[in-house]
Amino acid sequence: MSAKWRRNKKCSKRFDISKALNRVKDKNTPKIFRIKTSRIKRQTYPSRYMSSKTFKERKWKVPEPLIDVLEEKNEIIVVAEFAGFKRESLKIHAKNQQLTLSAEASDRKYHKSLNLPKRVIPSNMRTTYKNGVLEIRLKKAIEEKTIDKVAR
Repeated sequence: MSAKWRRNKKCSKRFDISKALNRVKDKNTPKIFRIKTSRIKRQTYPSRYMSSKTFKERKWKVPEPLIDVLEEKNEIIVVAEFAGFKRESLKIHAKNQQLTLSAEASDRKYHKSLNLPKRVIPSNMRTTYKNGVLEIRLKKAIEEKTIDKVAR
């Protein structure tokens, strides 16, 4: 170590601060350096004092069931997660390119309308429900091709 470094170490700012704090502790010196610490108290109110309006505003968002729409050559497959719903409470309605899924349980309700990629035949709908997963198979409607030729 060099002598210059040792001298700088002896006269560092850290020692000047400690000397100033020692002076503050003396009763003869003015108390301008004293810092008063205060605790900020957070007011908490018990739930019984809260109005019913605040409870109504706090609605927990129920996660929506996951839905996948898969398109195959001749059919459209819709896979939806309906965990916690009974098979009897599920309602499925299909019309043209629209599919409506709804379900009710004792504590929650669910309703969703989907736009399908192609027109479907609702009478050929097959459904399976296992372990909270609903699978709907819909036949695609045959597209009628229009002829744009003019007869001569």
